[in-house]
Amino acid sequence: MKIIKYKNFEVRPLAGALGAEILDINLNKIDDETFNEIYKAFIDYQVIGIPNQKLSSDEYLEFGRRWGKIHHYPYMKGLESHPEILEILKTETDTYAFGNVWHSDGSFTEVPPKATMLYAQELPPAGGDTLFADMYQAYDTLSDTMKNILDTLKGLYVGDQPLAQFSGAKSMKQKDPGKTQVKSYHPIIRTHPDSKNKALYIGGHTVEIEGMSREESEPIINYLKSHSTRPEFICRFKWEPGSIAIWDNRCTQHYAVDDYAGFRRRMHRITILGEEAPY
Repeated sequence: MKIIKYKNFEVRPLAGALGAEILDINLNKIDDETFNEIYKAFIDYQVIGIPNQKLSSDEYLEFGRRWGKIHHYPYMKGLESHPEILEILKTETDTYAFGNVWHSDGSFTEVPPKATMLYAQELPPAGGDTLFADMYQAYDTLSDTMKNILDTLKGLYVGDQPLAQFSGAKSMKQKDPGKTQVKSYHPIIRTHPDSKNKALYIGGHTVEIEGMSREESEPIINYLKSHSTRPEFICRFKWEPGSIAIWDNRCTQHYAVDDYAGFRRRMHRITILGEEAPY
């Protein structure tokens, strides 16, 4: 377990693998030095939670823009007042929870998102947690032979798979992507541009391996999906009203736990564009 000290705040690790909570900080009142430390904690822990925030949509968006350009998700509309903020909503009558499969956000786009932040607006009385998996450890624990094989391969990541189809939660402000499939090829092993560590890049959008048929690809992809979400690679984030979680899409997967049937959960999401395509 990593225990890292910072000058402007304390952190509490969420699990042995990854994740930390930043304590006693008000995001409305952070200077550049503190923001730079928050970013360092994000790189160090891959997932950071910041509890007890009271941000307006304008303030939340201002904080989001400090991280980079906003990524526009092709399958959903944003808030009418703030189009860059997506509302992730499951109502009492919805039978589908958005993100209820292991994935990395936007991996099907040419330049996938660097980071995603989610701000809890309304929560069920229990449940609705988010799981995160460490793709550094997923890579490190592969055999050398498997690493050498995967290092030469690219996966096809497709945005019209069940995770992102124009269907599902009827309360979401989805938009029809039309006939154009959003899809991209990316290395299955990617190098993180900040940490320079290698990470497994796999998830719900990965459908085949370049140069292989679906039938040839499936055993490899299914093994990697299973391997990458082993319990020892995972942390569980328990939401509270006002919590913000920020995660690194370049070295994590996440999974929205759908265990609160009959209750309402409403979150505000900002996604930050990556600076470059995976390599």
